[in-house]
Amino acid sequence: MRSAGNRENKVDMLHGPLFGKILLFSLPITAGSILQQMFNAVDMAVVGRFASSEALAAVGANTPVVMLFLNLFIGISVGSNVLIARYIGQGDRERISDVVHTSVVVGIVSGFFLLILSFMLARPLLQLMSTPDNVLDLAVLYLKIYALGMPFIMVYNFGAAILRSIGDTRRPLYCLVLSGFLNAFLNVIFVAGFHQGVAGVAVATVISNILGALMVVIFLLREKSEIRLLPSMLAIHRNELLGMLWIGIPAGLQGMVFSFSNVCIQTAINSFGSDAVAASAAAVNFEFICYFAINGFNQAAVTFISQNYGAGNMERCRKVYRICILSAAVACLLLNGTINLFGEQFVRLFTTSPRVISYALIRVRYVLLFQWIASSYEVTGSALRGYGYSMIPALLTVFGTCVLRILWILTVHAKLHSFPALMAVYPFTWVVTGIMMIVAYRIITARLETDKGAPASA
Repeated sequence: MRSAGNRENKVDMLHGPLFGKILLFSLPITAGSILQQMFNAVDMAVVGRFASSEALAAVGANTPVVMLFLNLFIGISVGSNVLIARYIGQGDRERISDVVHTSVVVGIVSGFFLLILSFMLARPLLQLMSTPDNVLDLAVLYLKIYALGMPFIMVYNFGAAILRSIGDTRRPLYCLVLSGFLNAFLNVIFVAGFHQGVAGVAVATVISNILGALMVVIFLLREKSEIRLLPSMLAIHRNELLGMLWIGIPAGLQGMVFSFSNVCIQTAINSFGSDAVAASAAAVNFEFICYFAINGFNQAAVTFISQNYGAGNMERCRKVYRICILSAAVACLLLNGTINLFGEQFVRLFTTSPRVISYALIRVRYVLLFQWIASSYEVTGSALRGYGYSMIPALLTVFGTCVLRILWILTVHAKLHSFPALMAVYPFTWVVTGIMMIVAYRIITARLETDKGAPASA
């Protein structure tokens, strides 16, 4: 029965129709991420309703900081996903096990590194971002408590990447659902019941992250396939580590630089005062929800292409890309339209302040009308990583979503200093980055077609 259960959690990516399998793979990732973001939105709603706008701003001001810290190592977990999926396509079971155990060790070590780094840089970084004085101390407190959960966040991310490499997206979803419900429940207890404010939200998040990490480790320990975790085999395997880093570091640096650009935008938002900070913190929840519709197909693109490229099936790789990019754009567009239609009602879930609502609606209308365009570079970049090309999408994304955004802040925002002009940076950079990424994809895949060789390190 256990073996049968494990087979049910796997997806055969190398044979048969693709669309249904891609949906089967993507939807649990999308649903889990949206559900997790909705639980995070409960954090915001509870603290905004039962504490203060300053507390809401303190939690929101930390979002780009947290992602800046996490993204490098989340990118490396993408590298482990790609390697395992490729070895599955090649049928190399021994190297699959080596990647699994290397990944778990890297996850543990990176988590403790991020914990120490967060404690050291919490106040200096938030001050550098011009966090309003009435928010700063609360923001520092939140970040330091949140940092205690970093090791567990990393273990979960690497563990989930391992499970996704065999097509198992359901069990990571179970982890997110249970930890998310726990987080929401503890938020109400700590903030509404015990009036702990920002500290209560942070503690609830740490506890829920511990549960998610424990669950994913238990799944791996009980796994009967080649990705089973055996504590006695935990070690760093040099070749597998280098392979993970080769693919993962560019992806992680891309995420870090992307987050750095968001830190710069957050700094510009901070200049409008705590009401704008609170409004942006509320509105960005909807952007995350819509982005997750894209991200589910991102993960499908990188995993399906990795396996099929490992098996030498370029035609199937091209079909995967077409299905993923079209599905991501349509899904995101539907969510964008729905949230814009009911924008004010959604924003009022977080705050009753007229000024905060006004700022939030500007962000909703300027950003969410066009967010579906981001699928053009997100899915295309993931497809390139599936082929083993990680540096090129990283460099293009760095230029399009970081350099251009910083230039926009230094020119357009500096001249106009208006909240709508600042928000317009998002659709502008999405269009430019999408065009560059699609051109790069066509050039690289055309080259791979002419090679007709076995996959190699790109």
